[in-house]
Amino acid sequence: MNAPPKTFHVKSFGCQMNVYDGDRMGELMAAQGLTATDDQFAADLVILNTCHIRERATDKVYSDIGRIRKESGKLGGNPMIAVAGCVAQAEGQEIVRRAKVDVVVGPQAYHNLPDLVARASRGEAALDTDMPVDMKFGYLPARRRVPPSAFLTVQEGCDKFCTYCVVPYTRGAEVSRPFAAIVDEAKALVDAGAKEITLLGQNVNAWDDDGKGLHDLIAALDRITGLARIRYTTSHPNDMADGLIAAHRYVGKLMPFLHLPVQSGSDRILKAMNRSHSRDGYLRLLDRVREARPDIALSGDFIVGFPGETEADFAETLSLVDAVGYAQAYSFKYSPRPGTPAATMADQIAPDVMDERLQRLQAALNRDQAAFNAASVGRRCAVLLERKGKLEGQLIGKSPWLQSVHLLGDAAIGDLVEVGIVEAGANSVMGERRNAPSLT
Repeated sequence: MNAPPKTFHVKSFGCQMNVYDGDRMGELMAAQGLTATDDQFAADLVILNTCHIRERATDKVYSDIGRIRKESGKLGGNPMIAVAGCVAQAEGQEIVRRAKVDVVVGPQAYHNLPDLVARASRGEAALDTDMPVDMKFGYLPARRRVPPSAFLTVQEGCDKFCTYCVVPYTRGAEVSRPFAAIVDEAKALVDAGAKEITLLGQNVNAWDDDGKGLHDLIAALDRITGLARIRYTTSHPNDMADGLIAAHRYVGKLMPFLHLPVQSGSDRILKAMNRSHSRDGYLRLLDRVREARPDIALSGDFIVGFPGETEADFAETLSLVDAVGYAQAYSFKYSPRPGTPAATMADQIAPDVMDERLQRLQAALNRDQAAFNAASVGRRCAVLLERKGKLEGQLIGKSPWLQSVHLLGDAAIGDLVEVGIVEAGANSVMGERRNAPSLT
């Protein structure tokens, strides 16, 4: 039995949706009267909000649990440990058995976290990995204070069943939040300080509510006074509807940035991945998006070394990268996830081959990102300032194209300022404040 915790720390891994979930769990615990602390080793309750996408994710969780207990013990502490998120969903009772943690809660049940913590304090079992039909969002507290750029989950789960992916098993089937509830939360975020909202979903452009599509939701947010910017991620090519493409032309607050994962440039590998789109279809889709918004910055995801990938297949990926010219991209070596079809496929690729291919791919992606940044020099744009930089008086924000912009000058976090891009680096750009007031 543990004493009821008085302080807590949330440590989130993985995607933006996990960041959103971690923030909401923190708000839940604060609403119970607990105090947040930045020191995970001094907290009475440590919540590990886990991600199951990458290799050895489960091993990392067990390693973190051991380190927290060791370092907290040096301070005389014995924290309650809660494992949340996708690893919790996948492992369930096994985490309790192996690591003797106090609470295990899946990503669709974290609204029950206060009750689970109370049960653990009484020495009772505290595990909940149910995927209830009723969504958790209605049970969460109101948003009170948020950063200038805030996340808003609108859709969860995935029905695509890509052969490498665990999301359908850990997050469940595609479920969309109601239109009115999302708009209400967006207004609350703006009231709490947000000037930019990023709509989140495992397959965000599959969001649907009684015939309304994501473009309808974006149009509604466009009418919110005080909201300056709208973004969304992550999208699937097959759900990039005509209305959403048109929104990039007509909705002024929708930023010129699109993250659209492709994963491979080879049709043969795309079929093995069950991606349900082709290389040519993907490229034609990007042509339509660029026609709607010529200055759009494109981002993507890539997996190298998928089972059966030949050098010719990989060359197709490199040629697709050359054809697109991504402003940003994420690339990973294939890692088998237990329970997914790809994990048992023949022709698994040797690690050294994957390493070499990833290096070549990242060299091409880094080249194109640097070229996009270099082409930005001389542009004037609005930058939303989000945090302090490392230098005295330096602030860092985001351009409309999601570039990190470093700025020295008289401004404050949360300001939307007019900036000229004067210098480009590989991963960020330098801006100078122009003679213009803060924008609304």
